[in-house]
Amino acid sequence: MLSIIVAKASNNIIGKDNKLIWHIADDLKRFKKLTTGHTIIMGRKTFESLGRVLPNRYHIVLSRNKDFSIENENVKIIPDISFLDEYIKDNEEHFVIGGASIYKLLMPYVQKMYITEIEKEFEGDTSFPEVNMEEWTITEKEEGPYDEKNEFKYTYVTYERK
Repeated sequence: MLSIIVAKASNNIIGKDNKLIWHIADDLKRFKKLTTGHTIIMGRKTFESLGRVLPNRYHIVLSRNKDFSIENENVKIIPDISFLDEYIKDNEEHFVIGGASIYKLLMPYVQKMYITEIEKEFEGDTSFPEVNMEEWTITEKEEGPYDEKNEFKYTYVTYERK
């Protein structure tokens, strides 16, 4: 089963110059808690923006670049989504972590979305794709802490496909 995990601004912006625009400590902890022990699926640019292989997670990186390679047993590079069939059909949860084109490409196969909805607009060059919200039900909603380590108001919202 594929699930999306993303933090997005109220105007759907998710990044700028292949980086996150904000730093929300609690959201980063939540990302780690939810994805640890699972497979994370991403595009090459997102993988490169991580700066390293994240511990205790198996990484699948979609890349059309035949010369792109990573020598690490926790990283698998695939050329297209046909290699994701087993993950799409699996009952175990696998997380799609970005970027925008990967979210859009895999959205038809996603069954759950963990969205951190930041209550602020940002300028950026990368947006979360439009989603037909009639296809989704909110199953959880919780306000995140708002303090010196979490400088923006935000809500954790979990959606499941109807």
